[in-house]
Amino acid sequence: MVSTITELPTTSRIVQIIDRTEDTLLCLLLLAMIILACSQIALRTFFSSGILWADPLLRYLVLWSGLLGAVTATGKGKHIALDILGGRLPKTVLPYVTIITYLFCCCASAGLTWASWLFLAGEIEFGGAGPLAIPLWFWNSVFLIAFGLITIKYMTLLSLQIKAIFKGNEPLRESGTRV
Repeated sequence: MVSTITELPTTSRIVQIIDRTEDTLLCLLLLAMIILACSQIALRTFFSSGILWADPLLRYLVLWSGLLGAVTATGKGKHIALDILGGRLPKTVLPYVTIITYLFCCCASAGLTWASWLFLAGEIEFGGAGPLAIPLWFWNSVFLIAFGLITIKYMTLLSLQIKAIFKGNEPLRESGTRV
């Protein structure tokens, strides 16, 4: 019986590097947010002042960490999912339902990538300056980056699932054991 692939296998060196880069970037974003927010609190409490650009920057850092966290969750199979039928369907049907699910996710994330591209094009043409005098299109480019990466990850999951079904083999988990 063929199982469903729910996460990208990390046996590939390139996938390991990408995962480590994502995790490091998320940690750095979180660290920057904590330091900046604590600095703002201390400055407001003890000196009745603050850093003018800190609050808008914190908003964008939260946006970046949320969307990059979604990318990481997609690759690790830890994203939010509604599994209404998964427990009720026969196990022989689940791999095919997974293909349909991944195909839908690919189309949805590709549509969001396209919408992000249109939004970013408008920001490049008409946008102003954001925090730290960096153009707004830079801060909003995370939409295109995140949805593009999510699309790529779902396309990879889809192709791995199709490959597993056509080969008739059990897909491998990251430890190299059969599912």
